[in-house]
Amino acid sequence: MLRGLIAIKTALVRLLEWVVIVVLATLVLNVLWGVFSRFILQAPSRWTEEVATILLIWVALLGAAVAFGRNEHLGIDYLVRQFDPMARRMVAFVVQGIIAWFAIAVLIYGGYVLVSETLQVGQVTSALGILQGHVYLAVPISGVFILMFCLERMVELVLGRDEAVVDRPEVTSVTNHSVESPVDE
Repeated sequence: MLRGLIAIKTALVRLLEWVVIVVLATLVLNVLWGVFSRFILQAPSRWTEEVATILLIWVALLGAAVAFGRNEHLGIDYLVRQFDPMARRMVAFVVQGIIAWFAIAVLIYGGYVLVSETLQVGQVTSALGILQGHVYLAVPISGVFILMFCLERMVELVLGRDEAVVDRPEVTSVTNHSVESPVDE
């Protein structure tokens, strides 16, 4: 059963990554069309700015979920690295708990309220006529993914398989590495 859950999670993450790639590519093409139509054709498209805004919302929120899932998000953990391993595990668990609370309270619940209220009033975008609630769906969807990644890390912490959560390798700069020059013989 655990292998099945891992397979489902891996497939969902891969799908999420591809969705972010497609949305970002669409955003780039949309902005290029907007620039082309404005400056080359001298007939600006009215819809490109609105599409860019919608796509930026989606790529930012889903991209944040991808970054969190890959453990590539911004983190300030210098002080925590100075703790002993058990204290690092406890701090990591508390941090994951705070992230889970944020994902549930703000992203999932708050996003649900935002989506349902804007759908209820029938608010639409000005240029495209899309229901604004569909645009805001990015908030609870990203919250579900972040919560899923957070719960996975909390389980890893409890089971003691927490190297990826607690002992992440320290990122080093290229300038920190010394390169020896070749010796002429």
